[in-house]
This record gives sequence, structure tokens and C-alpha cells, in this order.
Amino acid sequence: MTLNSVLDLLQENVEKPRFCKSLPLGENWKSKSMRIIPEEFVRRTNSAFEHGLVFSVSWGNSWQLWLQRDKNGLFMEEEDWDEFVDDNLLGPNDILFFTHEDTMFTEVRIYKKDAHFFKEIISAPLAAEPQTSSHQETTSFASASASASRVKQSSSYVQNPEKYLINPKNPYFVKTLSKKLDVLYVPHVTIQKYGLKFGPHKSPMHYLLPRERHEAMTKHYGNHSTCFNGWAALCKKYNKKEGDSVVCELERSGGVVTAVRVHFVDE
Repeated sequence: MTLNSVLDLLQENVEKPRFCKSLPLGENWKSKSMRIIPEEFVRRTNSAFEHGLVFSVSWGNSWQLWLQRDKNGLFMEEEDWDEFVDDNLLGPNDILFFTHEDTMFTEVRIYKKDAHFFKEIISAPLAAEPQTSSHQETTSFASASASASRVKQSSSYVQNPEKYLINPKNPYFVKTLSKKLDVLYVPHVTIQKYGLKFGPHKSPMHYLLPRERHEAMTKHYGNHSTCFNGWAALCKKYNKKEGDSVVCELERSGGVVTAVRVHFVDE
């Protein structure tokens, strides 16, 4: 995909508020200017978000970012934004597209440059981009490398996720836990691949483990974001932390997803 093709995405689905970010000359992703939320975006969402945003990506991970306003505009908190930058190994040629889905929920699509073309990233990045900009901070590179190493380590145990499935015909996805555990998002690519259907907003579902089950709810945000609550409590109970991987096997009844069979990856 060429740069012009990527920028044309801004014209798609124009009824939804959206904006993009790319690095100006002399800046890096951790510059304060990269943390600002455009005022036009705020106006078009009717200030639906006041104190925070939740960014979700196509492979199911999400980040909660707190917001703070000063005389120059509305900014994402430095620590929260830096975590998002590090986790996604953002490089000097990357382009981000932000689309408002519902209230504080925003979809983020990440494009990385490969030779002369841009490719959308649909799975957790595993290696740091080469640092070609002299303005890129050394600390940013070191932090990104550490994040990459952590993801590589956890992902190495899921080379064959199918072996965890109770029913090999069931839909599934692999979740690598981020620092802030909240809800369990179903990746867009998984929904599209299996043609998944879900119950109504706030309809009951369950997390299934070998000797117990936990009640939760299905939640929908916008047209493309589906998640299950109760995920944070489950991860806390089983002492799961950032970098751990989980195979999520989806159980269906009447074609509708009613449960997530949770398989903790052995280390």
C-alpha cells in the first residue's frame, strides 16, 4: 500500500471522527506534540470522552490512557502514551489511524513502512524497527527492545496454539497480556476469519477453566469492537501479568459466542 493509499483511508467512513499521526521532522514518538488529541476530533465526538481513552488494536490488545488539558490543548498522560509507543515498537516511518467507536473507545490501526510500501500491522509486533532517525531517543529504543524481548519470550510458547484446544474446530486467538488488564477484546481479524456472532450488549457469557467457570458479560462498542468484561479479575485470581500469553478458545451455541475457554500457556 502506497502512502497515498494509506492517507485515502481518512476519507473512508467519514461519519466517524478520526485522525492520523506520523512523525514530523525532528520529533520522536515520545515528544509532547505526539500526545495531543486534535481539537477537531474532540469536537466531532461531542466530548464523549472527558478524562480518558481506551485504544484497541486489531489483534485484541487494549490500552487505557488518561487525559489532561492545559492551555495548549488536550494531552494523553506521558506514562500511558509512552507505554503504548513501547508496546507497539513505533518507528520513525509509522503511521497511526485513530477512529472513534463509542464513548471513550478508539480503534487504532498501525501501518509500518516496508521498502516503499506501507503494511497494516494485524498482530503484536515482535521486533524493533531499525532506528534511522538521529532524533530517536536512546532510552526509547532500549525500552522498545525490552518490550520486544518480552513479547518474543511469551510468544515462543505459543508456536502451536492449536494443541491447547478442546475442539480443534473452534475459533480461537492468542492474547498477550498488556500492563493494564481491563476487558478481553476479540480481535477484528478473528471475528472476520470465523464470521463470529455475539449476543446483545450486556448479554451473559462465561469464562471456562478446567475446574470452574466465571460469569461475565458481552459488550459492544461501536460497530467493530466486541469484548468481555471480568477479564481483569480472572487474570488477578490466577496471577497473570504483563507479557503472559493465553489461548482463548471460543465456544458457540446456535452460532453465537457464549463462552471463552481459557488456556493458560505453560512456561
